[in-house]
This record gives sequence, structure tokens and C-alpha cells, in this order.
Amino acid sequence: MIDRDELLHVARLARLALHEDELDATAAELSSILEHVAVIEELDLDGVEPTAHIGDVGDSLRADTVSASLPRDIALAPAPAVRDDGFLVPSPQGE
Repeated sequence: MIDRDELLHVARLARLALHEDELDATAAELSSILEHVAVIEELDLDGVEPTAHIGDVGDSLRADTVSASLPRDIALAPAPAVRDDGFLVPSPQGE
């Protein structure tokens, strides 16, 4: 099990603020995680290709095709205010 000093060191490196009442539970959880990692390290993974997904992941985006744009006058028609051929947006400072 991870001791208090190791946990505080890791928490400091990760910039985590742990309260006194969290130390025991967090140490137990981190110890459990490291035990699982140790089990995984014992597996023979020679010849296993690294992967980010267990299945094939295709491109989720549509094909990028050129198409005609909406004419500027039609796009700006419903705008409450227009300036320099674009939408006029209020300044964040209220100017």
C-alpha cells in the first residue's frame, strides 16, 4: 500500500489538494490502481498491436466538398445590424 508520504508527494506533483480526511481512502484507491497495473504488466503482449480502439473506427466526418455559399445579401437580410458587409455585433465593453 502507498504510504502517506508517497501519496502527498504524488498529490503535490499532480497539483492536487487533498484534505486530511481524504488521505486514507485516496491511498487505498491509488494502491488498488497500481495493483491492477502490475497484473497487466505480467501479461504476455508480444505480437499484440497497440490500438486506441477495439474496433475499426472510420472517419466520422463527411467528405469535404466545395459547394456554393449563401449569397451575402440573403445571409445578412435577417440581421438586426450590418456593417462592412458583415454582422454588426455589440462590443463586450458596451461601446
